[in-house]
Amino acid sequence: MKSSTKLNSLALALALAIPLAAQAESTVQTGAGALTANARVDFSIVIPKILFLRVGTAGAGIDLITFTVPSGSVGNSTPISGTGGDLTGGVVTAVVQANSGTVTLNAQATGALSDGAAGDTISYSQIVTTAATNTTATILQAPVLANGTSANITLTPVSKIVNQDAKWTYTYSNTAVVPAGTYGGINTNNGRITYQATMP
Repeated sequence: MKSSTKLNSLALALALAIPLAAQAESTVQTGAGALTANARVDFSIVIPKILFLRVGTAGAGIDLITFTVPSGSVGNSTPISGTGGDLTGGVVTAVVQANSGTVTLNAQATGALSDGAAGDTISYSQIVTTAATNTTATILQAPVLANGTSANITLTPVSKIVNQDAKWTYTYSNTAVVPAGTYGGINTNNGRITYQATMP
């Protein structure tokens, strides 16, 4: 009978201990007086590398900025404001966010704007981009447009983070007398600029 009782007590003790042993971290304290039990958990958070670029309307839309020169002002150096852009009036939202160091930003064109007729072109140097404060402390400066790939703008990170935005206003300088026509357009006649942000 004693042997049977000992076996039952041992089985009960093992049954109680098994759930505790299966836990990742646990301690059991017994006895009189104050007791302290500790259990530990380790955490890991995985942050992916990100690089975000926005110029104009958020999402997949591509904005069209249009400059219409009055007939009496062609080539007289009076700057022409644009229409269109997510902020209207030829103004767009520009944003770069990144979390892994220095970012370079440039603008790429396939050539000077054309109206489709041989020899009729307007240089992208005629379109000036002015950056103004939007929401961030550091204004995102705009690449100077060219008839190819612009010079890079270097965005310096703070603690590996780049978070810069701006309101970019496009203006047509109107310093050249050119033949009548519609130059550029929706992905036609070299009318599209592609902005590119790069991070190592």
